Formats: sequence, C-alpha cells, structure tokens
Amino acid sequence: MSFLDKHDKLEKNSALLLIFMTLAVLVGGLVEIVPLFRMETVIEPVDGVRPYTPLELAGQNIYIREGCYNCHSQMIRPLRDEVVRYGHYSLAAESMYDHPFQWGSKRTGPDLARVGGKYSDEWHVTHLVEPRDLVPESIMPSYGFLLKRGAKLHDLDDHLRTLQILGVPYTDEMIENAQKDAVAQATGEERADISGLQARYGQSVNARDFDNQPHMVSEMDALVAYLQVLGTMVDFESAKAVEGGE
Repeated sequence: MSFLDKHDKLEKNSALLLIFMTLAVLVGGLVEIVPLFRMETVIEPVDGVRPYTPLELAGQNIYIREGCYNCHSQMIRPLRDEVVRYGHYSLAAESMYDHPFQWGSKRTGPDLARVGGKYSDEWHVTHLVEPRDLVPESIMPSYGFLLKRGAKLHDLDDHLRTLQILGVPYTDEMIENAQKDAVAQATGEERADISGLQARYGQSVNARDFDNQPHMVSEMDALVAYLQVLGTMVDFESAKAVEGGE
C-alpha cells in the first residue's frame, strides 16, 4: 500500500481525520509555545536596557489608564518607510520589562517607540494640555487635568515587588526606595539628592521638574518622564560604530 493510499483512508474516515488534525495542532502549538517560556532563548540581551524607574512606571500606568495605546503603537517594524520615519526598528529586548507591553498595529497618531528626547518637556506638557496648539489637525483629547492631579506614588513599592515576582530585576533596595526615588526624579538635582536614584538606575536617568510645578509631583510629571525615556535606553549609534569597526 502506497503513502497516497494511506492518506486516502485518512480522508475518508472523519473520526480518524479529526484525531490526526488535533494531534498536528497540539504538536505544532507546543513547538511554537514552549520556547517562549524561556525568555533568554527568544530575547537577545541588549546593553543599556533597564527596568523603568518608579516615576516612569507611574507614568506608564497613566499612559495605559488613559488608553493612549488605542491610538499610538510602540512598535517600529523592520520596513524601510517605518525606519526612515520613526528610527531603528523595535527590538524585543526593549520591551522585555513591559507588563503589559505596548506593541501594536493601531496608529491614529504617530508611533511613540522612539519619542524619548525628540521633544522638550515643555512641548509634551503643551501638547498634552491642548494638542491643537501644536498640531491643529489633531483629534487627540486634552489632558490638562494631569497637571492638577498628584501622581500615585504611595504604592509603588508594591508594584515593583509584583514585577519582581514576574521576573523584572528590581532589587530589594529599589523596592524599599521606590517612593523616594520617584520624588527625587520629579524634583531634579537642583532641589534633591539624586545620587541614590542614579546608583540604582544609571547616571543617564532623566531627573528634573518635568511639568515646571515645583510644589507637587503631578501625573503630568510621571507621564512626561515615561514618554521621555521611550526608545532612549539603547545607543544605536554606538552599536553601528562597533559593527562598522568589525
């Protein structure tokens, strides 16, 4: 009996066909899914990528709460027009500590994967307060209320502890100093000691009064701090220089 004869028998027996289809799907699913449980096998480490600071994490929470992901993706595809417009395509390692990650395909507004450092803090605050002052055709809602609301900082240690359980490399020291570090980052070195913040998260961490309101740490501070770090952790110019030298 040839292989085709055996296949013919399978096609004529619906019960047998269903069993083999189920087995094929199960085996294929396991082959694709099981490796994903080992992050080190699917995400290539990249120098510079670190967990978010407590203030940046509070900003991400606001970003998610306000549904910013509904109009702005954070994923640049490896296509020429994408790279020319937004910068280097997104790397999996850049989102390895995001829970949940902000990759997507919906773009009513521009992709924000590389928005960090592209505009000043003042630009972001003005844009968030009234988008049409900077982009007349914008349909983005106004978020001026963020200036009047204090950022939620009191439970950041619990948030960091939960992320630690999920595999984000927050240390016990980071968790213990979460609220202190958030206040220091939103205050800046002119009015606060940021040495501890820099020791825990790196010398390049943005630390300043993002919304120009020295009397409070607002939700605007947190959101702008988050936006200003997006896409800035990986030094692609240095990477290109090393590749060119080799």
